[in-house]
Amino acid sequence: MSEHFDPYDAERPLMMGCSCGQHRSSAEHAAAELRARSETAEFEAYSNAFVEASLVKALFPQDALRRQFLRAVGRRSAMAAIASVLPVASLQAMAQEKSGSLEKKDLKIGFIPITCATPLIMAHPLGFYQKQGLNVEVVKTAGWALIRDKMLNKEYDATHFLSPMPLAISMGAGSNATPMNVATIQNTNGQAITLAMKHKDKRNPKDWKGFKFAVPFEYSMHNFLLRYYVAEAGLDPDRDIQIRVVPPPEMVANLRAGNIDGYLGPDPFNQRAVYEEVGFLHLLTKDLWNGHPCCAFGTSTEFIQKNPNTFAALYRAVLTSAAMAREAKNRELIAKVIAPQAYLNQPETVIAQVLTGKFADGLGQVKNVPDRADFDPMPWQSMAVWMLTQMKRWGYVKGDVNYKQIAEKVFLLTDAKKVMKSLDMKVPDGAYPKFTIMGKPFDPEKPDAYLASFAIKRT
Repeated sequence: MSEHFDPYDAERPLMMGCSCGQHRSSAEHAAAELRARSETAEFEAYSNAFVEASLVKALFPQDALRRQFLRAVGRRSAMAAIASVLPVASLQAMAQEKSGSLEKKDLKIGFIPITCATPLIMAHPLGFYQKQGLNVEVVKTAGWALIRDKMLNKEYDATHFLSPMPLAISMGAGSNATPMNVATIQNTNGQAITLAMKHKDKRNPKDWKGFKFAVPFEYSMHNFLLRYYVAEAGLDPDRDIQIRVVPPPEMVANLRAGNIDGYLGPDPFNQRAVYEEVGFLHLLTKDLWNGHPCCAFGTSTEFIQKNPNTFAALYRAVLTSAAMAREAKNRELIAKVIAPQAYLNQPETVIAQVLTGKFADGLGQVKNVPDRADFDPMPWQSMAVWMLTQMKRWGYVKGDVNYKQIAEKVFLLTDAKKVMKSLDMKVPDGAYPKFTIMGKPFDPEKPDAYLASFAIKRT
């Protein structure tokens, strides 16, 4: 049926337009309301502060260090010093430039229709790309291998990535080595393990021997987190279960057909399985690692070098979107904006449950988890180091890995070392916060020791 009307859907009211009568659909009405919010002085101030704070947080992941630095050099000197080393120069100053300075205005950006891509997608109907002088076509793409191939063939200028993909492509794992960069993380949390309804009494992963699971791609947080989870339960993910790659939009159908017992996949397809009554949410991945990255926005190193102003404009548009998506009050409207056929093509109620964190779990309970999905954009380099340890753990990369060198080339963060060295201050490590995954601390300074601590691994 049309994305605007479906007279045969028993779950939705049939409205000949939107509630105010000025738009063709509720999605257009929601987009107009969000655009109006984005143009207020209040949001402009919030968005500018969000971008600036996000970048300063990237430089100083430990707040005590930030305060120490500011006390030592003063506010004005700190602002000047930080602006000199930000990865895309001074974003706030560049925001005032006219679009005539853009090297390329017509762009194609790929995306997979999942809620992880919310900032990248919503920037289109809300006009955030246009506001930066860009004419962007966001292109719905069937699967991650196709995303990779279109980036390698330069058919896309930038794209929605799974965060491990730029690492793998840059290293030549699974493809020809081509330098790629992560500009922002698109989302944190936002995934789940979904099981078929017939497994309601098999909640202990120790009972999953022989199960068939789907993940969206080999080089994905989904694959690495599923492997981590079952290995902690004593199962070898390569011998005791089967893991196959299934495009996210096909996961629910495969679960219904009995081709798989479950999947660790992106939303909205976990919630869609509950909506279709074919599966239940075993756990949210935030329960494995709260704040873990999933998808990213990125492009090739070559594109950034050739089009620095265009890249900066893209960066601003996506960060502005992330700023809006982080505010809980916007989530229900965002669900309306990204639900239509051109974007996610999913029932609005399914997307709203994911974004608001008020959802049915498929087992008769309604949960309230506000940070089920979040949109913290900062690509911490320690996240990249963790992904590299798991790629090595399961044999996706061989031999010695220079974890920090790869992380710093691919994940676009400039740490505080350059700033502090120029001011003759003691140089600490920056951009490498520690994390805890399933109760086990991860120290990015000791990746090889972390890797050696696992009983089940290929290396």
